Amino acid sequence: MPLPVPKTYKLFVGGKFPRSESGRAFQPAGNPRLNVARGSRKDLRDAVTAARAGLVAWSGSSAYLRGQVLYRLAEMLESRRAAMQAELRLGGATAAAARKELDTAIALSLWYAGLCDKVQSLLGSQNAVQGPFFNFSTVEPTGVVGVLAPEAPALVGTLALVLPLLAGGNAVVALVSEAAPFAGLALGEVCASSDVPAGAVNLLAGHRAELAGQFAAHRDIDGLLVAGRPDAALTQAAADNCKRVRCCDLTPADWTRAERLRSLAFVEPFVEVKTLWHPVSP
Repeated sequence: MPLPVPKTYKLFVGGKFPRSESGRAFQPAGNPRLNVARGSRKDLRDAVTAARAGLVAWSGSSAYLRGQVLYRLAEMLESRRAAMQAELRLGGATAAAARKELDTAIALSLWYAGLCDKVQSLLGSQNAVQGPFFNFSTVEPTGVVGVLAPEAPALVGTLALVLPLLAGGNAVVALVSEAAPFAGLALGEVCASSDVPAGAVNLLAGHRAELAGQFAAHRDIDGLLVAGRPDAALTQAAADNCKRVRCCDLTPADWTRAERLRSLAFVEPFVEVKTLWHPVSP
């Protein structure tokens, strides 16, 4: 009889799978036999450093290429359908709910893949001005953005916040669900085989009470996207370093509806519009 090989769920930082510099692990509720690497403040700092490096490659890629990479991510989710559904089942989802959530995740990935090369046209513009010059506005990413994903749904909740940021050219450091981190961390395995540049997406697991405040206080994280309503301590920590914070306060039903999660409004808060003036001969 072959020996079982139980999986240890590791972090995803800089395109690699570290086990946390602290050596700690935790067992999510209902899964005492599964070990999940418990991220620390040092892991967060490492992830931000990796994201800053990954931002150069990701934002420097053409919008068309970013769309192709996100399409590849959808392909890999489809090819790993059975494995991803098993990860969702570990988090407590029924077979039907896991199948539906994966379908929603794939649909989201495809939609944002198609949006990548349209962001510039939708949010930028050539402006009507009077005089011997022309004026146009271009869209640039905010930079490194932190994500505090919802507890549920574990996979769609993470992707619904990460994909809009990637479509805008940002690099991401995300804290996945604490109660059901399995599918969120497995997303790292999908990214690693989807041509996502190392550092463009970084995934941490751990106790939200320990890490959320560190996301807000970190001075090299340019923005923070939070599922639900952030508490006063988090917003105060973010205000201390003038970090942009946006919340995605959806109902449980909204988190299951792809049409509710597909919107340019999720992209716009974390891009900058740069206006250029150029003289022309009279």
